[in-house]
Amino acid sequence: MSKALSLLILAVVVFAPPKPAAAADAIHGKDIATRWCASCHIVEKGQTNATDQAPPFSYLARSPDFDQNKLAFLLLMPHPNMPQVSLNRAEISDLADYIRSLK
Repeated sequence: MSKALSLLILAVVVFAPPKPAAAADAIHGKDIATRWCASCHIVEKGQTNATDQAPPFSYLARSPDFDQNKLAFLLLMPHPNMPQVSLNRAEISDLADYIRSLK
């Protein structure tokens, strides 16, 4: 994906007016984390295998500037070791809600 297209998608995700929708669902976010993130990140207590190159979700939860927009940016502009993850706005919100629940 080109950098310009990635930035355009990021702008749409971050600045689009929110749709009336259900509140974020941390349980669904945990399912997403287990499916897409657990091979690299520690996504819950008791998990024993992950890479040492990806921060645990509990660390992200304690970051003062962590929110849905920060997560969207991280997913749209991944670093070299991070695979392309394609989540919609509701899924990003659910994942962010789950991560925040780990504080």
